[in-house]
Amino acid sequence: MIRFSHVSKHYDGVAVIHDLNFTAEAGEVLVLLGGSGSGKTTTLRMINRLSEPSSGSIEVAGQPIQGLPGHVLRRQIGYVFQQVGLFPHMTLAENIAITPRLLGWDRARIQQRVDDLLRQIELSPEQHRERFPGQLSGGQRQRVGVARALAAEPQVLLLDEPFGALDALTRSRLQQFFKVLQQRLRFTAIFVTHDVAEALLLADRIAVMHEGRIQQLDKPMALLREPATDYVAELMATPRGQAEFISQLLAAAPDKPQGPDTGVPDR
Repeated sequence: MIRFSHVSKHYDGVAVIHDLNFTAEAGEVLVLLGGSGSGKTTTLRMINRLSEPSSGSIEVAGQPIQGLPGHVLRRQIGYVFQQVGLFPHMTLAENIAITPRLLGWDRARIQQRVDDLLRQIELSPEQHRERFPGQLSGGQRQRVGVARALAAEPQVLLLDEPFGALDALTRSRLQQFFKVLQQRLRFTAIFVTHDVAEALLLADRIAVMHEGRIQQLDKPMALLREPATDYVAELMATPRGQAEFISQLLAAAPDKPQGPDTGVPDR
């Protein structure tokens, strides 16, 4: 579905992306994982031409993206980012319908698509269609952001740290929501994150990026068992260490909560 061939990116003569060669298969979730400055967001933004590659070629569904005007390409690719970016003065239905309207869909088709998507993200159309973003929780707004990105039925969805600004519980729920939604709709997703646990949870494959290069592209279990570089090994050690620490805590925990010591023997 997506192919990078010898793609590089330079800013002011300095290379930030070095000769990327990889594919994302139809229907898979490919996670770009790395720290700040690793090049993962720049790589993502080159897919919909928000950033232009300095050299090399990128194809989406077998078509070189340079052959399409940027605004036409972006209407064919869903995009979700951390700040959500819903228009506060527009209802949820109006926000979701933006791209279908730009594409000239008729009113009945738009309304059907909006209602279908609201149901997909577990918001009742009857109760939420005419609400405004400010009336929703952060997690609900992010779900609407995903619905808006899917509104024009794109084959490809790009997500740039979409859950990074949310609290831990909401983030966990949205990760599960995204996983179920992707398996249901089978779109191809490129998902950017710096969170190793999130990458392991969501990805079919993970591309570990460091200093503008892919250190290893593999399935999550292969990264854990056979890291190709010291950097990948160090990155994968983080969730492993956390899991071991939690296991130790659980092993040391009492079998049942202990009440206060009253000095009276149990009967």
